[in-house]
Amino acid sequence: MRWKYIFFDLDGTLTDPMLGITRSVQYALRHFGIEVTDLSTLCPFIGPPLKDSFREFYGMDDARAEEAIALTREYFAPKGIFENELYAGITELLEELHEGGARIAMATSKPSPFARQIAEHFAIDRYFDLIEGSTLDGSRTTKSEVLRLAVEGLGVQDPARAVMVGDRRFDIEGAASVGIESIGVLYGYGSREELEAAGAGHIVADVGELSRLLTGH
Repeated sequence: MRWKYIFFDLDGTLTDPMLGITRSVQYALRHFGIEVTDLSTLCPFIGPPLKDSFREFYGMDDARAEEAIALTREYFAPKGIFENELYAGITELLEELHEGGARIAMATSKPSPFARQIAEHFAIDRYFDLIEGSTLDGSRTTKSEVLRLAVEGLGVQDPARAVMVGDRRFDIEGAASVGIESIGVLYGYGSREELEAAGAGHIVADVGELSRLLTGH
């Protein structure tokens, strides 16, 4: 295999969390008197840190954004977390990489406890040497911070043997910040234009193409 250390984003890369995340955000916005009926308009919330999204898309200050995050989790923790599905072919890909000797980590902007719970729910946790995410208290939120911790935790000796796989520019920029290669996937929530502008080293259309790139066959 070309890469020994493989870091995966979660939302939009391993799983499709559209319903769970958008319904959670819808629930939070309703508290502020904002009614959103078309859940697809909330898809930009998938991937980036929630605080950034509430500030960018709804003009919230830090205090209101923090309140919105708490409300989002109020729906997400018991229900939204399971309104999610694994992309077809992901389990087989992880199994092949694991059996081939790759060191596999998850690096997500989702809080670590939720990321681990999702991995366990879909029975893919056994393939990961490490699962790192953001913190619930907001002390670690960016993909760069998460990925730096994951790279250290996995004990990467040669950055040239490491790659980050994700669907948004945050994944690509995070990879660049720690000096590793990146693969952008188009089956998630980022566009080719977004991934190219961020400097993705490779871009794949589907899980099959991703598998061929990672495994070499």
